[in-house]
Amino acid sequence: MPALRGPTTYDNEPPRNPLLKVNAKVPFNAETPRSALIDAYVTSVDMFYKRNHGPIPVLDDSDRYFVTVGGLVQRHLAISMDDIRMLPKYTIVATLQCAGNRRTAMSKKRTVKGVGWDIGALGNAVWGGARLSDVLKLAKVPEYTAVTEAGGRHVEFTSVDVCKEENGGPYKASIPLLQATSPEADVLIAYEMNGKVLSRDHGYPLRVVVPGTIGARSVKWLDKIEVNANECQGFFMQKDYKMFPPTVDWDNIKWPSRRPLMDFPVNCAICSLEDVSSAEWGKKVIIRGYAFSGGGRGIERVDVSVDGGKTWVEARRYQKEGVPYVSDTEDCDKWAWVLFELQTEIHPPTDIIVKAVDSAANVQPEKVETIWNLRGVLNNSWHVVHVNNAAKKISSNL
Repeated sequence: MPALRGPTTYDNEPPRNPLLKVNAKVPFNAETPRSALIDAYVTSVDMFYKRNHGPIPVLDDSDRYFVTVGGLVQRHLAISMDDIRMLPKYTIVATLQCAGNRRTAMSKKRTVKGVGWDIGALGNAVWGGARLSDVLKLAKVPEYTAVTEAGGRHVEFTSVDVCKEENGGPYKASIPLLQATSPEADVLIAYEMNGKVLSRDHGYPLRVVVPGTIGARSVKWLDKIEVNANECQGFFMQKDYKMFPPTVDWDNIKWPSRRPLMDFPVNCAICSLEDVSSAEWGKKVIIRGYAFSGGGRGIERVDVSVDGGKTWVEARRYQKEGVPYVSDTEDCDKWAWVLFELQTEIHPPTDIIVKAVDSAANVQPEKVETIWNLRGVLNNSWHVVHVNNAAKKISSNL
């Protein structure tokens, strides 16, 4: 068992970078400032967004820490850190994103419920650990298994933390068994982030990383792995992180009518423009930002308009500097964001707009009103930056 269960008070929180944009102090939720998002392809650990539902657990990776593997499997296990480290180590570059990223734009149209995220509730990191499929093999669950002999179809992850939404119980979530047992899905039981031991804020000593899927499924501070017949019945699978049409409100909502969110849709945002001085207007400026899509789908192109959508120009895409980005090549990090850049002139007043298209030809919707939902999740409408000549400032319709 873990050396210490999740605390119920906030007396032992880890230190945080003061440059983070704090959206809630208790529990602590903070995002990366816009300009810092594009400082580097890999987001530093201290500037990576923090999404929490309770106090940060205090655990160690000594002999007292075990992750149990059970449920509808042939062999039940208690796995130590040494056991995990003995499995083949894999590293993946993957973007994690809160489902509420860019929620503020929805709240400007109509009230939504949730943390008021700008465009920085995401980050790109190098994750290291064992593949979940290798862990499940130890429990006699073969690769590429959709259902076990005992009827297991879903893999549930349980954390150590304490959440008010779970009535003081731990955070939990699940993914389909086929995804969990497929090596190509790259689901990790991670113990490293950017080549270093996980920090407390990011799940030390073990966390799940489910690439291409909303961050809510990448459970931190891992305690249990269970193979079950049904998907997780916890709050964050059944009564949160679901997307409803604009007609649904809190009076007529029916939670069982919608599936839990999994893959995130194609999205992009401008990070380089917040304030533009008058000296830059009419001269060349560099428009930079990120683009990504879920499920391992690459970014086919990023379109930029500096005249409110009348004309469009394709931006340059890259991941590693100096290497042209082409999805589905050995140089492509398929789970990671793509950075884009365009040098152009702007002439206020105008709207600067970006929209992305992924490798499956999925296109971002134009207006946030068409995808508004009461939880403010998965806002992937066009990202618009308003250039106001009179105010000589940049404001954003995120």
